[in-house]
Amino acid sequence: MKVTFAGKLDVLVPAHREKVERKLAKLGKLLDGRQEYSAHVILDQERQLHRAEITLHMHDHDLVATGEAPDLLTAVSSAIERLERQVLKLREKWRDSKRGPEKSVRIYTAQQLMPEEEGSAVEEDEYAIAELADGRQVKIFWANHRAEQKPLTLEEAVYAVEEEGLDYLIYRDASTDRLCVLVRRRDGHLDLVEA
Repeated sequence: MKVTFAGKLDVLVPAHREKVERKLAKLGKLLDGRQEYSAHVILDQERQLHRAEITLHMHDHDLVATGEAPDLLTAVSSAIERLERQVLKLREKWRDSKRGPEKSVRIYTAQQLMPEEEGSAVEEDEYAIAELADGRQVKIFWANHRAEQKPLTLEEAVYAVEEEGLDYLIYRDASTDRLCVLVRRRDGHLDLVEA
């Protein structure tokens, strides 16, 4: 990063100048590290108060930060910290604006679509409708795994899937007391998913 100094330079020790240049070089890496940026540092002293103003020229933005302290190096460091916060905020802004359009999914419950009247029975199959970004609607059904069902062994679950011709079965395993899902694959075999 190209750094130019102006103002009261007689109070800036060469070791401090190198330290400031290193900190500003780190800011250049934060931006993207590929482009050469320039920074202009103005130092000023009024009685016992040192002021540092840093202007960072990048792309089409000028970021400006100031710092004041009784010590010159502390004033420059506080200005660099403020500048770093601005750079991080600008990076976040660029990152968020460079993303593609948001793919939204809107979910409506059955009660939102068709509010139930007082005294009417609740449907056994609770579902929601998801509206995809391309306009399609998909129904989502909740499986009631909390129903009063006795725990099953794996053999009993396989027998139930085969006898009733189910595509899946959600059950509580008798030996581990874990929630399990038995899913029929396209090739006819079964997959077991344990929670």
